[in-house]
Amino acid sequence: MLAFSTCWNNSRHSDGEEMVDEILELGFDHLELSHGMTIAKLPGLQRAYQAGKFTCVGVHNYFPSPTEVMIDAPDAYEFTSYRPNERERAMTMTLKTLDIAAEFEASYVVLHMGSIPQMPHKKWTGKLTTMVKDGEQDNTDYVKHKLKCVKKREKHGPLYFERACNTLETLAERAAELNLKLAIESRSKYEDMPTEREMVALQERFKDHPNVVYWHDFGHVQLKHNLGLLDHADWLRKMQPYLFGAHVHDVEWPARDHRVPFTGELKYDELFPFFPKDAPLTWELSPTRKAEQISSALEIWKKLYPETLVKNMRAPNTPNP
Repeated sequence: MLAFSTCWNNSRHSDGEEMVDEILELGFDHLELSHGMTIAKLPGLQRAYQAGKFTCVGVHNYFPSPTEVMIDAPDAYEFTSYRPNERERAMTMTLKTLDIAAEFEASYVVLHMGSIPQMPHKKWTGKLTTMVKDGEQDNTDYVKHKLKCVKKREKHGPLYFERACNTLETLAERAAELNLKLAIESRSKYEDMPTEREMVALQERFKDHPNVVYWHDFGHVQLKHNLGLLDHADWLRKMQPYLFGAHVHDVEWPARDHRVPFTGELKYDELFPFFPKDAPLTWELSPTRKAEQISSALEIWKKLYPETLVKNMRAPNTPNP
């Protein structure tokens, strides 16, 4: 099921309904309401939804954005934080997100689970990325740094994994009451929670709880693929039993993601067969991508993957209801 994330044009609008209308003009009417949304835009979104302009397939935590956070920062508060007040704020805002997702009759809420505070990104995944950009991925120094990164991550991971899982147990109870899936997203940074090993452990831990599922991010996983931390197709094959849906975007080698589909290196034909037939496939694109490029890619998509189109998907520039 094809959908589109509001992360693309959220920053350009002060009114939620106008934001929706711009996406409708591209040809999408199934939307994911993304993070970074100010509460001031909520009334406009509610008007558009109540008018039947769009179907909400899902919501990305935090929605709306915490009022004290002035930028789009989905990781402003983390479940893994060593500060109890930040963990409490993360829980409070996530519970609020779940309630609003239910109001919009969403089927899922995408969650980030946190990170390892002892591992600043620039020193670890950031350094690996820089070395790959410089063509050093086959050098001994690169291999040594990657192994050092893995060892440090494994050393510090257990404490934060438990914090994340303890939080998830509480959230899963509320999600069950609201009939929502908690979609645990694959991350692009190795210091984020969970790693691939931890993701398998998390899904196994909650295997008897149908509200906890795996959310695949094509760009995030491809970035790790490009760093030699995993194989994209093998990872999807392993996660197939837990797979619910995905953020779809493309990647320009080696580390520019959130590009428009068919403009980068991803081979969707090799990866889509792992997905359930009714999986939500939500385009999550950078605000820098042009409307014309998106509309062109959508036409290609319709020809290649017509089975993902819902019956009421409108043609580009069709007048709103």
